[in-house]
Amino acid sequence: MIGHNLGGRYEILSRIGGGGMALVYKAHDALLNRHVAVKVLRQQFVNDDEFIRRFNREAQSAASLSHPNVVSIYDVGQEDDTHYIVMEYVEGHNLNEIITDRAPLQADEAVRIAQQICDALDHAHYNHIIHRDIKPHNILIGNNGRVKVTDFGIARAVTASTITHTGSVVGSVHYFSPEHAKGINAGEKSDLYSLGIVLYQMLTGKLPFLGESPISVALKHLQETFDEPRAVNPHIPQSVENVILKAMRKNPSERYESAKQMQQDLENCLAPGRLNEPKIAFQSSGDLDETKIMPAIRGDAVMSTATTAHPSDATGKHATVSHTGTHWEDTGVTSKKKGWKKPVAVVGTTLLLLALIIWGFFILLDKLNPEEVDVPYVVDLSLTEARKEIEAAGLKVKEPVTREFQKDIPLDQVYDQTKKNMKVKEGSFIELYVSDGPEMEEMGQYVGMDKRDVLDELFAMGIDEKEIRIKEVYNEDEEAGTILEQEPAAGTRIDPETAIVSFVVSLGPEPTTIPDIIDVELKVARQLLKSHFLVLNEEDIQYVPSYVIKKGNVIEIETNEANDEVPKGSEVKISVSTGPPEDAITHQRNITIYPANFNKASVVRIEYSDASGENMDGGTYNITDRITIPVTVILAPDTTARIMIYRDKELMEVLSISYEDAKSGNDSSISIPGEETPPPSQEPTEAPVQAEAVDDESGTDSQPDIEEQGEGEANEQEQP
Repeated sequence: MIGHNLGGRYEILSRIGGGGMALVYKAHDALLNRHVAVKVLRQQFVNDDEFIRRFNREAQSAASLSHPNVVSIYDVGQEDDTHYIVMEYVEGHNLNEIITDRAPLQADEAVRIAQQICDALDHAHYNHIIHRDIKPHNILIGNNGRVKVTDFGIARAVTASTITHTGSVVGSVHYFSPEHAKGINAGEKSDLYSLGIVLYQMLTGKLPFLGESPISVALKHLQETFDEPRAVNPHIPQSVENVILKAMRKNPSERYESAKQMQQDLENCLAPGRLNEPKIAFQSSGDLDETKIMPAIRGDAVMSTATTAHPSDATGKHATVSHTGTHWEDTGVTSKKKGWKKPVAVVGTTLLLLALIIWGFFILLDKLNPEEVDVPYVVDLSLTEARKEIEAAGLKVKEPVTREFQKDIPLDQVYDQTKKNMKVKEGSFIELYVSDGPEMEEMGQYVGMDKRDVLDELFAMGIDEKEIRIKEVYNEDEEAGTILEQEPAAGTRIDPETAIVSFVVSLGPEPTTIPDIIDVELKVARQLLKSHFLVLNEEDIQYVPSYVIKKGNVIEIETNEANDEVPKGSEVKISVSTGPPEDAITHQRNITIYPANFNKASVVRIEYSDASGENMDGGTYNITDRITIPVTVILAPDTTARIMIYRDKELMEVLSISYEDAKSGNDSSISIPGEETPPPSQEPTEAPVQAEAVDDESGTDSQPDIEEQGEGEANEQEQP
């Protein structure tokens, strides 16, 4: 998704968060040149109509609100199977991160945050929108301190359909209101209950209700009381605790009437005159779902009822009730005169039973009134050690123990307990809170995925970039950047805070270098490319004319430069010379030159410029006699070639040849005499010695075809 452009407008830059329903990315709005947050529905839900409706409902709910404490909605769209919402991007942190790093917060900071949340809820409730998922994760705190409420993903408008929609319960269980947990209508006061829990967590660093399962936590919202804030953090002012206690009443009628009323209470709860106000009291419990102790039914009452239901008289008659009336009948029991032995036995038996009852009563009283013992402090001990200490003190551990993820506390270590620093009756139950260690994440199956996408996912998971090890290797089968191996394996549970993750990543096929084949014969170039594992197809050879490169030699490598690194097996395109163009003219001029002084050696150098290049070397010669040097030049239409003749480093002549001259066939030669005429007696009678070519500055021997000279030509001038 990173680098993707949604709707041709929003370029996805990085992943910044996510939940069960959607992922959130930071993006750049190319049209308005600003950063935005883009929420994208997870791919597994794109075919789920219920999730799509909920996703669209979030956009509709939030878009109807315009408030400085509510994240603004800019745009909604769909691209293929991708559903997305474009929102205001808030530079900062969410409240959950702040609580994790710094809780408990100072009272003034927590109250200030809660006031702004109240202001946002008041605006939403005024527009008949109930959030239903107020929790720290959905509260953004900008770097400027501004609070923004987001994620109206399960918000509903207050309508008749809301009241009857009880088929499912959606939200975060630790922040449920009791009525929300029941699945009945969650009204405006439900948001206030959730805000009370958020304020409780900011000031204590703990949640009021914990449990092993969502159901157990929901039941606690319904039935149990929580540790009051000042019992957890004595530094909380009583006035602030009163706000929390009122917001978190189980009976909605005992909470604040509105978010506005709660906001007003928060605005003045830190006034000096209110800090030590009396603890708030409620006239009736009002919380009908709380667990209560019912009075037992007395046994004598049962007997009395039985006696009344079946009346009889002392004469042995009993009453029979029928539809005709009540009739007294003889029971057949006659009164007999009792002897004295029987009353004595009855009295003795009664006394014995009475003694046994009294003895049993004292035993029972001893049992019911056990001795008080000190509760051992077992925080920071392992669960096994804590059990031993509690049982050794004559107490019991309440089962099951409460477990929660704690990133800074090792697995199975007790981080809290009930009834600390006090005496309790022997046999009492102690509730232990045990760490499940850091919250673990499951490693995905990353083999075959692109490295950039995997790194984005790991960073979002909370893994430090420094703890990701990457080894890159060449691979003939996988593209560059593809993950080949991973450690830990897929499915392994890891702690993002401490995990070290290793990947082997493909660099693609091993590279090779392109050989320098410029001005090399095509046949040789083919062999060189093949030896470097490169492919030259016949259709990739382009034949073009060239003034510079000899026919059949390579002019250019079109796909790359020489010595570039490319993957093995890459295809190469080249252009090959067909020689000069058809309209080019090859022209030759003969240059005859004498040494500067007779019988003394001179150095002659030829330099020329034509269509094939500028200032090219035409050869250097040591001469002691006349020499004729042929010089060949190539001319293009409308161009001029120049031949420059140097003798003993002195420029003797510059010969210019136009294209028209060459085309007309004008090939007249030139002669450059010496400074002295040879004496008649010393004129050569034989052909002059052929000039010897010498190495030029580039170290290359230049030897043109010298014109043969006969004796007659050598003795052109006869002696008188």
